[in-house]
Order: sequence, then structure tokens, then C-alpha cells
Amino acid sequence: MNKFIFVSGGVCSSLGKGVAASSIGALLEGRGLNVRMVKCDPYINVDAGTQSPYQHGEVYVTDDGAQTDLDLGNYARFTRGRLSQANSITTGQVYEAVIRKEREGRYDGRCVQVIPHITNEIKSRIMAVAKESEDTDVVIVEIGGTVGDIESIPFLEAARQMIHENGKTNALSVHLTLITEVGGGELKTKPTQHSVKAMQEMGIQPDLLICRAPVMLDEATCRKIALFTNVDPDAVFTSPNIDTTIYKVPIVFFDQKLDEVILRKMGVESRHADIRPWYSVMERFAARKGKVRIGVVGKYMELHDAYKSLYEALFHAGLECGVEVELVKIDSSALKETDAGAVLGRDAPNGGVDGVLVPCGFGQRGITGMVKAAAWARLNKVPYFGICLGMHIMVIEWARNVLNWSDADSTEFNPDSKHPVMGLLEEQADVQNYGGTMRLGASESVLQEGTHIFAAYGRKQIWERHRHRYEFSNQYRNEITASGLKIAALTPDNNLVESVEWPDHPWGVGVQFQPEFQSKPTAASPLFRDFIAAVRKNK
Repeated sequence: MNKFIFVSGGVCSSLGKGVAASSIGALLEGRGLNVRMVKCDPYINVDAGTQSPYQHGEVYVTDDGAQTDLDLGNYARFTRGRLSQANSITTGQVYEAVIRKEREGRYDGRCVQVIPHITNEIKSRIMAVAKESEDTDVVIVEIGGTVGDIESIPFLEAARQMIHENGKTNALSVHLTLITEVGGGELKTKPTQHSVKAMQEMGIQPDLLICRAPVMLDEATCRKIALFTNVDPDAVFTSPNIDTTIYKVPIVFFDQKLDEVILRKMGVESRHADIRPWYSVMERFAARKGKVRIGVVGKYMELHDAYKSLYEALFHAGLECGVEVELVKIDSSALKETDAGAVLGRDAPNGGVDGVLVPCGFGQRGITGMVKAAAWARLNKVPYFGICLGMHIMVIEWARNVLNWSDADSTEFNPDSKHPVMGLLEEQADVQNYGGTMRLGASESVLQEGTHIFAAYGRKQIWERHRHRYEFSNQYRNEITASGLKIAALTPDNNLVESVEWPDHPWGVGVQFQPEFQSKPTAASPLFRDFIAAVRKNK
């Protein structure tokens, strides 16, 4: 029988439920169990694809093209289980499916209600993940939002029913809550007590508590919390503030024997624990020497989570290259009326940067600044990495400044450009649905030998994930390549350009896909690794 762990949160948001759930998954994998992760998001959007990065952080893309919450990125970085559309459940998906079934008459004329129809749909989707593979042992379900939110009630009710139906040894509740600190460093447990009371009012008695706190809780505090929440004293754990990296969290939980308690409560025989990969990550973290400064010139710089996977991939690359990566976040709009060298060069007030990365994005805002940043990196021989939009910027900058097509642009920004070097494919031009014109999910690219991208991967065929609408215009392929810009990768049919590179440059690479989605702390993305290696060497 499959085991289920439901991870909920209380008191406030942004406590780190995703990292906690992922860390539990990592520890159980270290115990030899096969784990699958599921995220339940209470928003009514069908998926995260149309949400602004400022609203909900980055959109994480799976191999099958699902546009999901950024927590799936955490799952991918901490655990090995496959992720797909099935692992992301939203209120929008659930209601859409139930309403469709009602319109098709599949409820035999019954009145359609939240209970049982909505909760049954949620449960069936969780069970579908559990039954997708015969070797799945544990399904960890993170319930988004905070207990007490009206939006989360159907998901918590579905969890309550599954705990009741499967029994306590087969379905556990893990509740993440907050220990607040008041003047003088005094820790207060009352918010945690009220959070657990709210869970009990939903009919769920948490089996384990994870308390987010400024410091490790002492035994007396844990016993007090256990007494007032009806939780076993050895099932109260601390998630302290960590000043190193989130990849230490599995070790912190392991040291508190969290995985042992979970195994015991699930009735799983104790087995040898192997968390060597996480100790290795921390050893490499401590062994880093020197620093490189990467200027990330993007559109959504105010919110760190807007480029969550990208920042993590840079960190992973730094671990592999043995160097600290310092992020210099630069709003591309700020470069519009400014000389790029004054912001990026050695004499800049911020000390300048050693490498430039232009990430993905949509819309016209900030494009001029990105083009300036790319031109500065190309002319000053500073390593440059362009991802999705960042590759488009490379092509536009080259066309304007090398081919002297001053009006060269993408039809995304200027539909009337006389030199639209980036544009929609012909079959996409009349499609109005944004998702209908996007390349989404894993796609094959064929790499050209003798290029930086081929050196990074060490093979001709690769699979990486895409999320974009606009492509390199084949109308100008011959003229652009004749002027020196290299085409480094193509689709297998040679129809679409997947990567370009600057000639006579230490490392100037643009890719149409987003390699950050497959980067892990235990195995950095080859392109991010080689980018940081080139930056370190060039510095």
C-alpha cells in the first residue's frame, strides 16, 4: 500500500513548506524509498503560466510542458522522482474538471457539491500519482496556503478524508508552523498552538510538527509544544534559520531524526540512511575559494523568486567550480538611458561584474537595456550567457551593431520592423491563445561540434525544456551567419535555431531553452557550469 504524507502550513506564508517537503523527500529517498511529490495550489488559475512573476515567482516547466508553481523546482532539486502535469494540482484544474463532468451528465443528475465531488476529484488526482508507477512507496503532498485560508479548505478536507480512509500508519500529517520571537529574544509558542488548533478544527491532528524558529528549540520548549498540541514529544522538530544554504535542511532534519520518526509512524522497517550527497554539497560549499560577480540583467529583479531556478543553477555551478557566485541584480530598464559600462564595468559604483547573464522574460519593457548589456559584454570580451529572451537579445544586438540594421528587432517588440530577426512561426501568427503559440516542455537539440555548447554537454543530442513563443527568423539565417554569428544548435529537422555563439569571444552563448530547470546541487547544469568556469578563467 502507498504511504501518504500531507504537509501543511500555519501562522503565515513563506515559512518554507516547499523546502521542508522536499527535504523530507530527500531523507526518505536516502532510506531507499521511492518518493513522488505533489503540490496542491489553492488559486483558481488552471496553471501558473499566465501569472506575473511578481505574483507567484517563476513558472517552473516540466518535461511534458506543464507550467507549474516554483515549488516543483524545489522538488526537482531535492528529489529524484519524475515530475509532470499530474504533480501540480490547482483549484482551477479541479473545478474545471468537475464542471466539465457535470456538463457531460456524468454525475447522474445529482447536485454537484464541494463534498463529495470536489474533494473526490482532488483525491483521485493524488491517487493517480501514487498509482502511476508500481514502485512508488511514498507520496508527499504539499498543500499550499495557510490553514485558516478559505481557499485551502477543500484540499485540507481531502487530506482529512485520505488520512481517515488509509489509516494513521499509511497517511501522516506534517504541519509547519512559526515560533515567534519578541523583545529580548524570547520565543513564543502561542501562534503554533493556535495553528494546530485550526488544523484540529479541520479534523486533522498533526502527527509531526516542524517549527520554523530563529534558533534550535530546546527540549523544554519542544515538550511544552507537544503538551499543548497533542503531538508526541519526539515528533516536534525545529527548522532554524540557516545562513548558509537551503541544501543544509536535509542534514538539519536528519540530525533531529525526523526521518526515523516518520518511518516508525508509517510502520516501515528501519533501514540504512544514506545522505552522503547532502554532506558532499555542504563540503563543497565550505571549500569554495574566490568569488565571481555575475550581473543578471533582467526584467523582474525586485522579487528573488521570479528567477528562482536560475539563481539556484548559478549557485550549483559555483559549487562545481569551487567558487562563490555573487549575484548583481540589474534592472534592465535602468540601463535605457545609461552607458552600460558605467553599471557593468570595473569603475562602476557597484564594483562591476565578471560575467553577464540575460534571462528569460516577456514584453518590451527593458529590452533596450538588455541590448546595451549584450553589446558591452561582446565588445569587452566578458563572458555572456543568454537564456531564451537573452538569446533573442544576442541576435538583435548583432543585427543592429554588426550588420548595421538599426531597426532590427523581434516582432514581439516591433511588429513593423523591416528586419524582424526574431518572430513567430507562420503557423503561429494567427493563434490568439498565448499557450497555443508556445513551445513548452522537453525538446531535442542537435549540437554543432567545435562550439562551447558542444564542449559543455560532450554529445551531439540533448533534451532541454522550452517556454517561449518567438524563434530565430530563418529569413535572415544566411546573412547573419555569413557575418560571423555562429549557429551552435538546431532542432533535428534543422528548421529552428536552438543556440547561437559569438565568434572570437571567451564565452558568448545564447540558448533558446531554459537549462536551469534541470540543474541540481548534486549535478550542475553543464552550461551553467561552463559559464561560471569561463567567468573564473577570464577574471
